Amino acid sequence: MNIRKNSGWLIHIAIWAVILAMPFFSPQPGRALHGGLDYSRFLPVTISFVIVFYTNYLFLIKHFLSNKRFGAFLFWNMLLITKVSIGVHLFFRYLISPDIAPPHHSTLDTISFTFRNTVIYMAIVGIAVAVKMTTEWYNNEAQRKEIEKNQAEAELANLKNQVNPHFLFNTLNNIYSLIQIDPAQAQEAVHDLSGMLRYVLYESQKDTVPLAKECEFLNEYVKLMGARLTSGVKLEVSLPSSLSNRQIAPLLFIPLVENAFKHGISDTDESFIRIELKEDGEYVTCLVENSCFPKDDTDRSGSGIGITNLKRRLDLLYPGAYSFEYGRVQSVYRSLLRIRTGI
Repeated sequence: MNIRKNSGWLIHIAIWAVILAMPFFSPQPGRALHGGLDYSRFLPVTISFVIVFYTNYLFLIKHFLSNKRFGAFLFWNMLLITKVSIGVHLFFRYLISPDIAPPHHSTLDTISFTFRNTVIYMAIVGIAVAVKMTTEWYNNEAQRKEIEKNQAEAELANLKNQVNPHFLFNTLNNIYSLIQIDPAQAQEAVHDLSGMLRYVLYESQKDTVPLAKECEFLNEYVKLMGARLTSGVKLEVSLPSSLSNRQIAPLLFIPLVENAFKHGISDTDESFIRIELKEDGEYVTCLVENSCFPKDDTDRSGSGIGITNLKRRLDLLYPGAYSFEYGRVQSVYRSLLRIRTGI
């Protein structure tokens, strides 16, 4: 907002510089008889320029030109310029020095004086129109960007709120199954879940978190979800042991891992899940591969929500700075997410 105000002041300072320079190019009333600029005659000419400019800038453009009333705009400007010209003429004739007023010169001089004055006034009208239109465009553009920013922030907050219950639904589902297999381990899982929920509820509200914390969260999630895996499931996890101080938006990788545990495990067939996260220059890369056992229509609760949510968050957070490939190749489902976060 301060930048916009400062820009407005700079524009008007520039306008005044142009207006103050115009008497140097005006007809004789702004100059002394012996040559050079006479400041006693300079002031009324400058005032006339200011009147024409700000009458247009503050009133005529808004009420006529902006409403496409071009005829009325032209009429009122002709009337304004005529009155201002007459006022300047009378001022010089009766208050300053009658010997320099146009009537004391030849008809050709008078016509030349009037024409040059009219051209200057019309130039000022043109400047007023250009400045007003540019200022309005700039303000409208700034307001549009502000609205878009607020909408994006609201949408992002809503998307984050969708991640939380989705994550909770999946983990509680897993703990429910674990209770039937190993109640003691289920009790430990509930304890682990409480720590993960603190991360989801508090850390995820921040714009960015250290990548190390995100990796720690992923590791805890894999540990919790892996507690009920059978020997027929091969789980490979590769998370970096040491990381830079890189920051990243929270909860971007968890949907990929969630999907792997939801759709990559079979109770009867051999299956696998492979998770790899690494830093690669300016990029963070997350690769998740799993055997593919799509759920049937009776067990598709929440299916697709996580990926749809993730893509939209990536669009908002890292526009043009990420690549996301996912899909099934034969019996393997592969998700590859690369995000350019800088170093």
